[in-house]
Amino acid sequence: MEEKTRCKWCVGIDIYEKYHDEEWGVPVYDDQKLFEFLILETFQAGLSWITILKKRENFKLAFDDFDYKKVASYTEDKIQELLQNAGIIRNQLKIRSAVLNAVAFMKVQDEFGSFSKYIWEFTDGKPIQNNRQSLKEVPSTTPLSDAISKDLKKRGFKFVGSTVVYAHMQATGMVDDHVADCWKKQ
Repeated sequence: MEEKTRCKWCVGIDIYEKYHDEEWGVPVYDDQKLFEFLILETFQAGLSWITILKKRENFKLAFDDFDYKKVASYTEDKIQELLQNAGIIRNQLKIRSAVLNAVAFMKVQDEFGSFSKYIWEFTDGKPIQNNRQSLKEVPSTTPLSDAISKDLKKRGFKFVGSTVVYAHMQATGMVDDHVADCWKKQ
């Protein structure tokens, strides 16, 4: 069996390789999935993505399958329950921001018809195809992620700095940063 050439950041760790091969850089237009990645990326702020991937199923259970309507209605009791959940990242600010972000997410849906329509307008509805030769060429932010971050913050979102936004763009396929020799780029 021939081994696939992958982006170097994921090589050698099964959960990373599976995520790289099946999700990273694949365009996502579904609001539920976009919200899932928003939650996961905001919790990732300051941590490694592998930490989040390993806890992804726990997050899914804890946050009601990433149902933004349910998350938006979380009470203080539910927040306290989440703060006791050892299966997720128990950062109070991030947990509270998930609730605020769910509310902001639905306001964007009301204004634009869907969150997908809003977020994809930044790229004219199409993925940005980058031509990175190596991992060193992949930035952590871009002027576009700066602009999206600024707009999200203006709309009440929390933990959506430019680095988080760019990671979200990569995760949801708004930008394709697979390097030139990666099988996903072929």
